[in-house]
Amino acid sequence: MQFTFAHNNFNVLDLEKSLAFYKQALGLVEVRRKEKPDFTLVFLGDGKTEHLLELTWLKDRTAPYNLGENEFHLAFRVAEFDQAYELHKQMGCICYENKDMGIYFIADPDGYWIEIIPVRM
Repeated sequence: MQFTFAHNNFNVLDLEKSLAFYKQALGLVEVRRKEKPDFTLVFLGDGKTEHLLELTWLKDRTAPYNLGENEFHLAFRVAEFDQAYELHKQMGCICYENKDMGIYFIADPDGYWIEIIPVRM
């Protein structure tokens, strides 16, 4: 039996704000969408891998999500690490840096952390 990754899910309060963030910060684009009366699912892809990020917007939700201690995260590799760092610095979304490890984290509009890792040669 072989299992393969399909997607990860983040619930979001403001779908349009989240879509704009993920496009600007990570270059993710909408792959497909499912509209229902109470919720909308939007799947984002990077155009290179099959792995998707599913954004779930519960239409009646008004309170921020409790992310606990935010000990979970997604990670993205990028060849243009310095350029990415400057973009994220300009966006004001860098929330944690570990210069010794050569990585940093950004936070999306709902507070989810995303690790940015350089492609190591």
